Amino acid sequence: MDFDPALLRAFIAVQDAGGFTRAAQRLHLTQSAVSHQIRRLEEQVGRPLLHRTTRKLVLTEDGEEFLRHAEQILRAQEALTRRFRPSSVSGVVRFGVPENFMGDRLPLLLRRFARGYPAVRLEVAVSVCLDLRAKIEAGELDLAVVMARPGETDGTVLRRTQFVWAAAESFDWTPGDSLPLALAPPPCPCRAIAVDALAGSDIEWHVAFTSGNQHGLRAAVLAGLAASNIAHDDLEPGMKILDGHGLPPLPEVEFSLIWRSGAVMPCARELGRLVIEAADTRLPLARAG
Repeated sequence: MDFDPALLRAFIAVQDAGGFTRAAQRLHLTQSAVSHQIRRLEEQVGRPLLHRTTRKLVLTEDGEEFLRHAEQILRAQEALTRRFRPSSVSGVVRFGVPENFMGDRLPLLLRRFARGYPAVRLEVAVSVCLDLRAKIEAGELDLAVVMARPGETDGTVLRRTQFVWAAAESFDWTPGDSLPLALAPPPCPCRAIAVDALAGSDIEWHVAFTSGNQHGLRAAVLAGLAASNIAHDDLEPGMKILDGHGLPPLPEVEFSLIWRSGAVMPCARELGRLVIEAADTRLPLARAG
């Protein structure tokens, strides 16, 4: 049978208040209206829920069990209402994120945002090649996740990671030979990290494979075509770290959330909050990185 939530609220109010008069005051109803609701509820249940004495109301044994279920039902209804309440947030959010920050988790996070804020239009730039900081400064993005060495950028730090030189387990390179590298085209920050590190060494190197996305670069590395600089968190089965080859050390970097200057729309703030929440709690959106 289906129970009217108004009747359940009246029953809970009578129990909490200890009587019809106070319950009526809480519900902004007359005492007779509350009494009528309780009678309707007991008729629907088919048994008494309250034992009335001259001094107070006491729950019957059935009433105690009914109260527990009624409270659960109303809590579930309130949670459902909060989850699907239409949002007043609207507008356009322009968001930039490096592909190597969230990977396959990103579509799930964006879907979560879109469900919560259906009136917001998302414009998302995902790439390892874009200079997202420059786009923020030019006003082309509202918020972006950028990668930099620790302390080099303002914003909310979302994640720290150490870059390493990585290659396929079958990769064979003899120091002294030119090192084949798989890199994204400029102005990719990951490429800049690798080039800057090699510039201070005696290592000969050349770009053997170029791709504008992480899947292409990882495929080239796993195929043994080239080595690359990869965040330690992103190492995959079949890869190894190139230790003991005289390669220069690579830095630790931070991924930070930054905003364009000026007023930021509420919809952009809400997306930023979700990004920070996902980073803080490591939500199981998929693998990190």
